[in-house]
Amino acid sequence: MDKDQVLQEFKDAGALLEGHFLLSSGLHSEKYLQCARVLMNPERAARICSALADKISATIDQPIDMVVSPAMGGVIVGYEMGRQLGAEAIFAERVDGEFELRRGFQIPSGANVLMAEDIVTTGLSSKECIETIKKYGGNVVAASCLIDRSNGKVDVGVPLVSLMGLEIPAYEADNLPDHLKGTEAIKPGSREFKK
Repeated sequence: MDKDQVLQEFKDAGALLEGHFLLSSGLHSEKYLQCARVLMNPERAARICSALADKISATIDQPIDMVVSPAMGGVIVGYEMGRQLGAEAIFAERVDGEFELRRGFQIPSGANVLMAEDIVTTGLSSKECIETIKKYGGNVVAASCLIDRSNGKVDVGVPLVSLMGLEIPAYEADNLPDHLKGTEAIKPGSREFKK
């Protein structure tokens, strides 16, 4: 899948939004990619995750035993990546602000793990999830995401394989461009941002 095809999938799903958005990172942006809308269609989810799985298989030369994703945004993409890669898939969820494994989920000691995320902007959630995987005994061989909003600039500590990179500017609240100043920011994500 090339960049235009990926963007078309987002457009067809009504998932490429424009306006003034407050991201989970606490940054502001004039564009928002709502992955949940893209992934709500099982055929579309399979199509885009298949393209990402192909890219991962071509990039990562180690076997992947398990996929772990951060809840909530990474759950669907994580399970679909597990299906595509033939690996078990579980998710980490926040407990008192920290990622933990719950629901009886375990990572076999030394298992090669792919951390699967929907969108990466600053990489904060990805890094936190990777640290949690390590804490539970996993060997993180790579991270993946559908969209890398940093367009390759974010370092999550392991190779990051994205279906597509986009350079979408994000701004601190006190450094908004003129066209966003004085407009209300919408918080479309599922998680409160860290201050």
